[in-house]
Amino acid sequence: MLNRLARAIERHCQGMWSETAVPRLSLVALDELLEPMEVVYEPMICFIADGAKRTAAGERSWITPRGEMAMITLDVPVTAAFEKVPYRAAVMRLDSQALAAVQMELEEAGPPSPPAVTAAVTAPMAPELVDAVTRWILLLDTPEDIGPLAGRVEGEILYRLLRSPLGPVLRHWSLAESAASRIRTAARWICDHYSEPLGIDEIAEVARMSPATLHRHFKAATGMSPLKFQKHLRLQEARRRLFAGDITAAQVAHAVGYVSATQFNREYRRAYGLPPAQDAARLRTRLSDARPVPVLVDGTGAKP
Repeated sequence: MLNRLARAIERHCQGMWSETAVPRLSLVALDELLEPMEVVYEPMICFIADGAKRTAAGERSWITPRGEMAMITLDVPVTAAFEKVPYRAAVMRLDSQALAAVQMELEEAGPPSPPAVTAAVTAPMAPELVDAVTRWILLLDTPEDIGPLAGRVEGEILYRLLRSPLGPVLRHWSLAESAASRIRTAARWICDHYSEPLGIDEIAEVARMSPATLHRHFKAATGMSPLKFQKHLRLQEARRRLFAGDITAAQVAHAVGYVSATQFNREYRRAYGLPPAQDAARLRTRLSDARPVPVLVDGTGAKP
């Protein structure tokens, strides 16, 4: 069944990453190992049909191999490295309304015990789930069926996910006033305001938590404090701008929110091992003969 899923992904994936005509479905197909990529994940579930990928966020890292799935519960900056190719994956962007519609049809014995707030959780895929994801992709063979059937198959996938080991985290993710929801709100807000001066009290107010509670839950979920999370976003965006355009390190530092170019250079070198200009030159050299590598993976922007 995994081979069938992998073949369906390969047939419909144009290039390394493809958005599809099926709402909230994207496909990834990679045949060559690439340099690790700094990326921003959004809430989604990645179904791995072949290969393996290592993901690191803050102090945590995990590997998702063939036959497993990874759920990302919030917007989070990570380093993604493909460990085994060929790599084939289907990505479902999580939609709270679609999930709520499925949950309303389920009869639960009682409210689930809230799991620990976490940015990512992995689990094996059951055969029934693999079959449903494959049928979701195969709707691309008959575009006239996408409108009438895509939502129904997506609902089946969500139902099977709620019955899977990811179910408790997925249910908690969808609750409006849960700790997971508040941390997700805070993470999204930091992503939207990363270049601005932010303080822990301000972020805590957005999350409707005390600063101490926010710090505890946020670090448990992401492996980073909220302010370190912001710094990761700034440095990732700075690296992207340096690689993509004719711009100085001082200009980039200002654009991503640094007041001090000296501090920017120091933190950039600590993160990437070289001063900004030298690191950008190294990246261009390494990738000059490779396919272009976009900045965001499995997210809402450009993706491989």
